[in-house]
Amino acid sequence: MGGESLTAAVRSGDVKAVTALLDAGGESLTVAVRSGDVKAVKALLDAGGDPDVVDDRGTPALCLAVDGFDLATVEVLMRSARLDRVVDGQTPLLRAVDRGASDIVTALINHGAQMRHRDREGRDALALARSWHETGAVAELRRRCGSAGTVRCETVRDENGVSVEELTLAGLTVRTGHSAILTALEPRYGIRTSFTELLSRALAEPDVDHEIWWVTTNVLQERRDRATWDMAAALRDRPDPQERYFGAEVLRLFNLFDYSDEAPFDAPLVDLFLPWAAREPDPRVLRPLTAGLSGALDPRAERPLHDLARHADSGVREWAVFGLQYGVDAGRRDALATVLACTRDEVAEVRRGACAALVSAPAGSEVSNALAACLTDETEDVRVTAAVQLALRDDPRGDEILAALDASDDEGPYFWQLYDVGRHRRKTDATAPR
Repeated sequence: MGGESLTAAVRSGDVKAVTALLDAGGESLTVAVRSGDVKAVKALLDAGGDPDVVDDRGTPALCLAVDGFDLATVEVLMRSARLDRVVDGQTPLLRAVDRGASDIVTALINHGAQMRHRDREGRDALALARSWHETGAVAELRRRCGSAGTVRCETVRDENGVSVEELTLAGLTVRTGHSAILTALEPRYGIRTSFTELLSRALAEPDVDHEIWWVTTNVLQERRDRATWDMAAALRDRPDPQERYFGAEVLRLFNLFDYSDEAPFDAPLVDLFLPWAAREPDPRVLRPLTAGLSGALDPRAERPLHDLARHADSGVREWAVFGLQYGVDAGRRDALATVLACTRDEVAEVRRGACAALVSAPAGSEVSNALAACLTDETEDVRVTAAVQLALRDDPRGDEILAALDASDDEGPYFWQLYDVGRHRRKTDATAPR
């Protein structure tokens, strides 16, 4: 059965047609998985489809989704599929480790996949990840394929901008997530890897947006000890900007993920970041420094954000605008003026952030007119964010933009913004005099 007819049946909401597509071999479900049509997968499972169905080669649907690096489909299937089913000597978890799919590895483990299983060579998830890490993804891919041909490399980024390389040779595709998988698995196995080793793993990847940078810095911030803080802080004086970036990122995450009422890291972070940011020449390093200042609940942190909101690097400006929202919320006119100016920034992400930062701005035509001016922005995300903020201010000028969006699509990019608008309007209607 073709994927187009399946998709059409799902989108039309024709339950009978969807059910009819559930043939005895489960072909429709495997077609939906292969095509990455997560809505069709959901509909077929809801109609009684077998989550453990296999394709003509005996590969279960969950493994097909792993092979396709399709996290959304994996998350749907793993709710009812057998997580620890062994196929070709591997469970879905081992298959995900082998493919270098770190996000899928995390999802499977968090959902209950067992880490004790071993592959045909006796390797559990940790040993398999370590083998890829030590050999190198390109070298291991060549060994697996028995080919000295050209390895095709493509950078893949998720919705948060985190990147990983996708390598393809002789029909086999893997991602370069094995070092990140190893790093994330080690604490689960009770292994405390040294700060120096984790720094080395990050520095081996030049792109600081690569997932290994996120995983190594996150593992370190979870330790929450003075020794880790001091080692990260010591990197501020290193000549290598990547080492300084690593230190700044660890420190900001220390503070970001501290949920205690005492906020013990706020003041020490500001003490450290204020002079560091003032002298930091590298804009990439300045981003986590600005992010740290923006997230600190310390009034001293706001002062430099006005200048940082005018920095040449758009990433720095975006973080600075985020931090200035606290000043806007507190009614400070200087913070409001800086954020209003950023609604006219040359970069869309900064304009969108500025519109979002006006959520608690005081009532008045100045703010509403600045948001209304963004309704004709060239970027949809900016237009929608401005329209949402206007709606929350009971200003109807953005209603036409919001009406064109599907508020019921819980997988859409604007679902939660539209939800906030709907909740606001229901509350307003409920309190309106009758």
